[in-house]
Parts: sequence; C-alpha cells; structure tokens
Amino acid sequence: MRISKMWKAVAAAVSAGAASLVTALDDGVITTQEGVTAGLAVLAALGLTWVVPNRQPSADA
Repeated sequence: MRISKMWKAVAAAVSAGAASLVTALDDGVITTQEGVTAGLAVLAALGLTWVVPNRQPSADA
C-alpha cells in the first residue's frame, strides 16, 4: 500500500488535532489556551510527518 507524503501528513495532523480537542472537551468548554494547543499539535504533526520520508519497500515484499 502506497501512501503519499501529503496524505500521511494530513492523517497525522487530523489525529493529533482530534486527540487534543477530545482532551480539551473533557469539561465541555474549549478555552483559548486549549485551542492554541490543538492548533500547535496540528502544525507540529504536519511538519514532523512531512519531514520524515516514507520507508522504501524491501526487496522481499
């Protein structure tokens, strides 16, 4: 299965943002600080995942 660099980064960003927002919604309200934290989690996941290259398939597969 081949996943492009872009879709790998999008999936990581969505999951990081969702995890951050689920934690923030524990009390039913999202504060400014929690919103900023969720935004930074999305940006960090996008950036870090984009930089890491996909592994090349092995000759055995």
